[in-house]
Amino acid sequence: MNLPLTDPALLAQDIPESLTARLRSSGQAVCLRFSHAGDLLASGTAKGTIAIFDLETNGVARKLTGHTPGRTVQSLSWERRGRYLLSSSIDYKVILWDLRDGSRVRTLNLGAPVYIAELHPLDHRRCVAALYNYRPVLVDLDPGTIHPLPTRPRDLASDPDLKAASKHFTTVVAFTPDGAHALTGTTKGYLCVIRVATREILYSTRLCSKPILLLRLSASGRDLLVNASDTIIRTLRLPDLSNPNLRPDEIRLDVEHRFQDVVNRLSWNHVAFSSSADYVMASTLMNHDIYIWERGHGSLVKILEGPREELGAVEWHPTRPVVAATGVESGRIYLWGIHTPQRWSALAPDFAEVEENVEYVEREDEFDIHPEEEVRKRQLDQEDEEVDVLTVDDEQLLREGAMHKDTLANMNGSANKEGEAQAGVFRMPVLLDMGESDSEDEMVAIGTGQFRRKSTAMDEADFWDGDAEGGGEGDGEANEVVGAKRQRRGD
Repeated sequence: MNLPLTDPALLAQDIPESLTARLRSSGQAVCLRFSHAGDLLASGTAKGTIAIFDLETNGVARKLTGHTPGRTVQSLSWERRGRYLLSSSIDYKVILWDLRDGSRVRTLNLGAPVYIAELHPLDHRRCVAALYNYRPVLVDLDPGTIHPLPTRPRDLASDPDLKAASKHFTTVVAFTPDGAHALTGTTKGYLCVIRVATREILYSTRLCSKPILLLRLSASGRDLLVNASDTIIRTLRLPDLSNPNLRPDEIRLDVEHRFQDVVNRLSWNHVAFSSSADYVMASTLMNHDIYIWERGHGSLVKILEGPREELGAVEWHPTRPVVAATGVESGRIYLWGIHTPQRWSALAPDFAEVEENVEYVEREDEFDIHPEEEVRKRQLDQEDEEVDVLTVDDEQLLREGAMHKDTLANMNGSANKEGEAQAGVFRMPVLLDMGESDSEDEMVAIGTGQFRRKSTAMDEADFWDGDAEGGGEGDGEANEVVGAKRQRRGD
């Protein structure tokens, strides 16, 4: 977008306003993740495929296939530079992708369905994963070694009751920004801090009695967002775990805010921080709204309305007020943002913008009809005029020089900031084979080797008139998490 054409007041807004676009690829999207640079959006589908969208064109930039067909992709994790992508699935596998050519760098079977897997923030050859009915693991992808991590909270470490200990399963895991510690949540509502080097639990606390479904860290790594099955979203302030003088008995994880719907008692499918961590958003179970709260006072500031279907995974763009969400029924990806009408007067000073109709007063000779011979003579006279392209107006030169100086200073400042923000960022090569970027769901076979694009009339009707439905439920301690996630995705 050309910034001079944008109203400066709109650039200052930090909350999306309305539905602006929808994306669709083959398969039903169930999980999302923006790249750290914010130029790409990766989505995993229920068919086991991965589609990467270019947010400049909203088109599919690359498709990745490697998981077992028909097995849902559970999570996606980007490497900081944007070259590598880690995917996990219920087919027991984690796959590390190289987006330079779309190849699989490493495929590893972890021996159990994977809840979630996340890359180490500083080393893309390592990751942590939470497994179904098993202990979390630390994985070295290069040699392919798997190291089990503890799942029993420190508070119960001395409890000899093995039956009670067997009820604790880790449902979610996440790295801290320096990768020295990992945070885990259990089916009993415990939050644990694990030192990666020694693979031991430093601290544990019980936040609730229900399973913890999701942990999200802010960009700074000092704020933690927790979504549990008890219909309450919690934010916590993390201590500086990288401080070498911090002792385990000094760690405190106190709840900062609790967000919930006390009237309707809504459950939350997915949660996320805003890019600045000033806001918290959540998609609702059996509902098509996205709730946004302001963290300073804990108040609800916005409800994003979209298609009439339940929304699953939600993600906030890392730098802009843009929100992406998946539709549980249709599998489409919806984008909310800010509509920015262009100000053409910024480039054409004589262009007048009016907010309402005004009566136009014409000049006396503006619409006079002149003889064709006179018009032709004027055109010939203008062609015979000599244009001076060598003489320089000193006043104009000084004026343009001052404008150029200001523009150059602004460009240098923007370039320095962009260079600092994008230093070492990988740019995925453009996919020239358009056949790979077309949606399989939008192509219809009409003969041997002949295809045509399916009409979008039905899609548009579904887009605006779809209804929300629920699905699935689980039982038992670990099955409660699986049931909750399947219910949220409509499996």
